[in-house]
Amino acid sequence: MGEQQWLSFLRIGKWLLVTAIVYLIVRMKDVWWPVIDFVAAALAPFLLAAFITYLLHPLVEFIHRKGVPRALAILLIYVLFFGAVGYGLYRGVPLFIAQLRELDEQLPSLMDTYRRWARHVHDETSTWPMEVHTRIEAMFVQLEEAAAGAVTMAIDAAKSFIGSAATLLLIPFIVFYMLKDIEVLKRTVWYMTPKRWREPGMAFLKDVDESLGGYIRGQLFVCAAIGLAAALGLWLAGMDYPLLLGFIIGLTNIIPYFGPLLGAIPAVILAATISLKMVIIVLIIIFALQFLEGNVLSPFIVGKSVHMHPLVIMFALFAGGELAGVLGLILAVPTAAVLKVAVSHWKEHYAPH
Repeated sequence: MGEQQWLSFLRIGKWLLVTAIVYLIVRMKDVWWPVIDFVAAALAPFLLAAFITYLLHPLVEFIHRKGVPRALAILLIYVLFFGAVGYGLYRGVPLFIAQLRELDEQLPSLMDTYRRWARHVHDETSTWPMEVHTRIEAMFVQLEEAAAGAVTMAIDAAKSFIGSAATLLLIPFIVFYMLKDIEVLKRTVWYMTPKRWREPGMAFLKDVDESLGGYIRGQLFVCAAIGLAAALGLWLAGMDYPLLLGFIIGLTNIIPYFGPLLGAIPAVILAATISLKMVIIVLIIIFALQFLEGNVLSPFIVGKSVHMHPLVIMFALFAGGELAGVLGLILAVPTAAVLKVAVSHWKEHYAPH
């Protein structure tokens, strides 16, 4: 047997071994999945605290560079951030849950309205082929099921959030110590990293931060501003469930291009059960907010920090949506930005020249 054939057999054997290991891991899911759930639950507060620390650290450094002692800068940002978040949760969560419960109670009557629309559409299209009728009726059924499922899921999520209050109360303390000892944490990670990975790793993280940090911070601020403005505008217009709809609009606004459309759908559907005038008002509010976001807020706050072509962003959104639904859409652009930096560093440091 020649050396080339022997190498081919080794490669085939390696891939067979990897396939067997993956198969065994999948088959043993019932054994290791509870362990992953436990570890994820234990790490969740620390990961969320690390993310908040990542958001707040540049502000602390900015104030510190202005001559304010570091401890005072940390305390100032800490109190402002958690004070605002705490006050918002204290006032907003009860209203949010109340509107969710009201929507859950009103859902049957809303569905009756849509059933009447379905019957009206059926009567108006009586001369159309039966297949078209079937598709229209199936669409209304799917809409009803999706609405009921979304409301139930939102209520369960709100209950889970309240049930995790004890864990969430730990996060401000974890964030404080992370901000206070961030240099110690950096040195710890530095010494725990193998020497040959330290310099490339630092360069990689620096490039990721430059590409992604400003985008994440700016996008979160813009989404919060749009959500609050939407809730206020819908409330002034007399729309039902303004806080709930404003939250949906703000959350989906983090998705480039398609987010505003996704966020507008629930508001328009609910407005349609009130009157055509309310639909027009809601559309005007949403278009005005998107004009403000697209022409004022995003260019000045978010900018083009991810440095990716719109076609690449759209591809990432389609891929993320296919893989993980709405969560995939939200994480698509940050993931694509990290992958872009990773590929660039691989070419620079590891690819054969």
